[in-house]
Amino acid sequence: MIRTRFAPSPNGPLHLGHAYAAIRAHDLARTRGGQFLLRIEDIDGERSRREWIDEHLADLAWLGLAWDAPPVFQSSRLDAYREAGDGLKAAGLLYPCRCTRAEIAAASTHAGPDGPIYPGTCRGRHVDPAGAAWRLDMAKAIERAGPLEWTDEIAGPQAARPERFGDVVLLRKELPASYHLAATLDDAADGVTLVTRGMDLFAASHVHRLLQALLGLPVPVWHHHPLLVEADGRKLAKRRGSGAGAFGLADRRRAGGDGRALADALRAGDLPAGISLSQGLH
Repeated sequence: MIRTRFAPSPNGPLHLGHAYAAIRAHDLARTRGGQFLLRIEDIDGERSRREWIDEHLADLAWLGLAWDAPPVFQSSRLDAYREAGDGLKAAGLLYPCRCTRAEIAAASTHAGPDGPIYPGTCRGRHVDPAGAAWRLDMAKAIERAGPLEWTDEIAGPQAARPERFGDVVLLRKELPASYHLAATLDDAADGVTLVTRGMDLFAASHVHRLLQALLGLPVPVWHHHPLLVEADGRKLAKRRGSGAGAFGLADRRRAGGDGRALADALRAGDLPAGISLSQGLH
């Protein structure tokens, strides 16, 4: 049975881009006789706030979306993240790193999907692990896993190329786990069979496929959908204030807007002025 999920972070208001992503995940499950789940990614330190969780639940219900099980909270899975990290450490695949972002940017000579590729400064060196981040030794990990493939419903079969990211952080200094590790473990724990998310995360799936192989996790199918973007081509984002005003769901809900009508308009591609759907997948 197909199982999808929507996984918002409670660090700000939901906007139309979130609505579009949730509707895609919801409708793919409903049209195929499957289940739609809700996961709250609430391990982002002080940025995760309870009041945003309540707002998100109200927004999704206002859109007419219903989930098939109680919401799951990442904060309840810290032991699982720690256990996975310990296993990768024991396998010699993680190493501690104390480099700052500024140091990495200054030393890096190549750019990857997430920005400057880590130049390997701490790899093979003695680094005090207390308070350090832990990076995946990408070369060792790829050698252990061997060639890998994954499939996107829109883009088709893909040969995994996680090396494009370099030695990614899996255990962060200030948080229990990186997005790469937490999302991969969570989707497996929740039995997600179709990972639906925006195409801005397409490249991340190469890393997630590698982690699945290293951790012995099941391999889902992915569905990377287009993004809602502003007139300048940038995706809607909380940090630029796009979660408020014309794009914000809570403001529309409180103003008496019709959430189900909005959801139907998004399904039909009838978008408000100033935003459009992005084209392309990479």
